[in-house]
Amino acid sequence: MQFSVGYQLPSDEGESFVDIITDYREHIGEVFFPWLNFATGRSSVAERHGEVDWHAQQDLEADLIAIKSMGVKLDLLINGNCYGRHSYSVYLENQIRSTIEYLSERTGGVDIVTTASPAVAFILKKHFPAVEVRASVNMRIGTVKGMQYMAKNFDSFHIQREYNRDPALIAELKTWADANGKKLVMLANSGCMNFCSGQVFHDNCVAHETEIVETLVMKDFKPHACWNYLAQDESHRVSVLQNSWVRPEDIVRYEELFDVVKLATRMHSRPRMVIAAYAEQKFHGNLLDLCEPGYGPAFAPYIIENDRIPKDWFDRVTTCDKQCHRCGYCGTVLEQALVKMVE
Repeated sequence: MQFSVGYQLPSDEGESFVDIITDYREHIGEVFFPWLNFATGRSSVAERHGEVDWHAQQDLEADLIAIKSMGVKLDLLINGNCYGRHSYSVYLENQIRSTIEYLSERTGGVDIVTTASPAVAFILKKHFPAVEVRASVNMRIGTVKGMQYMAKNFDSFHIQREYNRDPALIAELKTWADANGKKLVMLANSGCMNFCSGQVFHDNCVAHETEIVETLVMKDFKPHACWNYLAQDESHRVSVLQNSWVRPEDIVRYEELFDVVKLATRMHSRPRMVIAAYAEQKFHGNLLDLCEPGYGPAFAPYIIENDRIPKDWFDRVTTCDKQCHRCGYCGTVLEQALVKMVE
């Protein structure tokens, strides 16, 4: 098993993502990255309120060349939830074709493209049949039927994150994938709420963020369902334990199911820490710090101490019926693991 990790531009402190990849090269098989003018599943890396960091593209290209030279695959993100009037346009087709051709000339080529768009997948198969087309986790594909519908234009599938803790279901998906020449990928450290009813709305907001930040928005409305829910009542905190994340100590349990596991590090404030924890399969500290989003501020001054998670955690949460509203196990674990930090 190797990890696919999200690229970041160099931080203000000077931490180079290339240095992180170099230090953990044996564990990293892929790096996923955005291109500067495409909507993706996260904020733009180079533009805000029309102000463009003109060095960003130069830095990104130099880093991609260095990463590619190590034998690490490059995964281009075209996984915005919405491309508006260009959703299945000739404009989008030309934009994708020219971008991938440019990256081929500059970096040695894109190996994978991750997308949430059937139209983008169609374009890629039409013009770049050698590129692996990967279904984004935001497509919520968690059944054999879901893969069958998209099998013509997709080569690999991020499984729906809500099923990360259902090894039996994953094994069923893998049986079909193996028989049909497809691959499965898991996102291990998502902090998102399971079956979030606000996800589509939020993903659409992110896709149109460059427009939204230029709009007069309601100051008394917060678009993040998860943060709103946690702020309503402390009893809601247990939901964080009922989500899809997998602890570094348990990642070895998935070795027979996945060749590649994705780690959300593209917007994380401490990507080295996350990669180190999963590469070393151990972590001492606040479990919230491993995830993206991490909800640390929503729990402060408390943390969820990873070392206090019980030894039978994985076995319990992967064999239960997932009817959390009828069960108190995660609530008991939260009481055990919640620690107040002393200043």
